[in-house]
Amino acid sequence: MATHQRSALQSELDELTLQLSDQNLNLLPDYKLRLDVLRDMGYVDEMDNVQLKGRVACEMNSADELVLTELILDNTLAQFEPEEIVALLSAFVCTEKNEPTDLMERLPPNLRAGRERVLETARRVGSIQVAYGLPISVEEYVREFRFGLMEVAYEWARGLSFMNITGLTDTQEGIIVRCIVRIADVLKNVTSAAVLVGDAELKLKLQAASELIRRDIVFAASLYF
Repeated sequence: MATHQRSALQSELDELTLQLSDQNLNLLPDYKLRLDVLRDMGYVDEMDNVQLKGRVACEMNSADELVLTELILDNTLAQFEPEEIVALLSAFVCTEKNEPTDLMERLPPNLRAGRERVLETARRVGSIQVAYGLPISVEEYVREFRFGLMEVAYEWARGLSFMNITGLTDTQEGIIVRCIVRIADVLKNVTSAAVLVGDAELKLKLQAASELIRRDIVFAASLYF
């Protein structure tokens, strides 16, 4: 009986191993294309050694690694104030697909410019991936960056009460809370990246941004998790 069970288990293991091998072979072309993209963008060299860009991207655990890394290393984020950085990072974690129709009118000029920089960077990164044959649409890739809670995040970082920021949007309170908490997680990652590249000014701004949003009901004992 034991011999029969052992034989059955071995057959099952062999079958699973074969299935995994087939899956790996199916994924191999996609892996090679993505590696080509990383070489083109300077994340790895021709010998596939990880470069500084690649090390920065490895710090990102909760957002689009490539776009965020580009924004850090091209000095985009450092050009903004802490509360503006909070607003821009909301695009990486926001799940709301719809933006208020008058959002652009309500945002200050600097945030409108920052929004365009994020979209331009996303479009560039998406275009490179398409050029190497990855099966994505540039426009769909860009639409993954959502700015529906940008004003909410900005005003929260500026000190507006939770009751008042909920009046800026139709989004449910729990979704707003989750968005702000996730921004805090992204700030941790980006701060680690700033330390890695030796950008002391950006590090200070990110630390200030983190302090601005960690307050009140959002970071009390969680009501929504």
